Amino acid sequence: MSLRKLLLRLSGYLGAAGPPRRQWWCSGAPDTISVVSWRAHSSRSPAHWNQVVSEAEKIVGYPASFMSLRCLLSDELSNIAMQVRKLVGTQHPLLTTARGLVHDSRHNLQLRGLVVLLISKAAGPSTENSSSQNYDMVSGIYSCQRSLAEITELIHTALLVHRGIVNLSELQSSDGPLKDMQFGNKIAILSGDFLLANACNGLALLQNTKVVELLASALKDLVQGVYQENSALAKEHSITDDIGMSTWKEQTFLSHCALLAKSCQAAMELAKHGAEVQDMAFQYGKHMAMSHKINSDLQPFIKDKTSDSKTFDLNSAPVVLHQEFLGRDLWIKQIGEAQEKGRLNYTKLRETIKAGKGVTSAIDLCRYHGNKALEALESFPPSEARSALENIVFAVTRFS
Repeated sequence: MSLRKLLLRLSGYLGAAGPPRRQWWCSGAPDTISVVSWRAHSSRSPAHWNQVVSEAEKIVGYPASFMSLRCLLSDELSNIAMQVRKLVGTQHPLLTTARGLVHDSRHNLQLRGLVVLLISKAAGPSTENSSSQNYDMVSGIYSCQRSLAEITELIHTALLVHRGIVNLSELQSSDGPLKDMQFGNKIAILSGDFLLANACNGLALLQNTKVVELLASALKDLVQGVYQENSALAKEHSITDDIGMSTWKEQTFLSHCALLAKSCQAAMELAKHGAEVQDMAFQYGKHMAMSHKINSDLQPFIKDKTSDSKTFDLNSAPVVLHQEFLGRDLWIKQIGEAQEKGRLNYTKLRETIKAGKGVTSAIDLCRYHGNKALEALESFPPSEARSALENIVFAVTRFS
């Protein structure tokens, strides 16, 4: 039973709507770049994105949205799911996470596992080492590589669950009773730890020391990245504290890119590929994930219809780039002008940012990383899987 199938049991209780998602991550920003050349030829519209993912799923043999996660057959997670039901009617962010797992219409949540499978198939078996020939292969992908894709998704899902932990010291009366938040935090910690424990068990079963080291390093990066983001988020509340693009780049790699990059490298290690192929897989995962994150940061600024009440992260790529172009003093002045009755008017501030250079520079930066991902793919032989990886880059880096 997949995570999605299991959580579908709760869909009737959770409903389609719910409390606003609380953003517990921030950004910082890479170096400002000039306009870059772009080779894409497709659209990031939801319809096109779904088509790209669906075609990619056919290539690897089964849909990532129903990726089998063996640990989820256990009774333990069923018990956790029953406990999550008790949060219905509260404002705890864990409910939003659960709904996202059930209603993943944009196919974003299990993208990492899909990319690991695609790059595994694109690389194929190693021509330098015949020991990998003893592994079972289905649709051009070794069984151990499929297990790695599942482990990658387990780690990512655990992180999503842990991100839903509420800072109890910052609760407001509108957040609901303290006991509800405390209970939700306990469930988020237990369920996230359960997923991580099963990921560690799966890693051990792969019996590959280097792969274990890579994923352990990625998990360490994630923890460090989330810590840095939460620290930056706390500073964001003071408005006058900001971060630069170099800090943003470091934080974004740790919290959004390291897992995919190192999982792609680990997939090559499992197939006994050499250091050069492993590095190209790492580079693709890193730059594709960076493009995907910047695309996500850009959505509040490029959507034709954006809710007036929708907030955005003040440490997202477009905002950080906007700050760097303006300078600290002018940025603080714009923040002050967007204040209304002691609260920040995000609609007004969004229009101010859109009038500057931050949004267009973020689009250029997204395309820059997309081009770097495409360059890494040139080391792989032409194939359907490589084309699917290219199409994923095209889909997240075209904004017209």
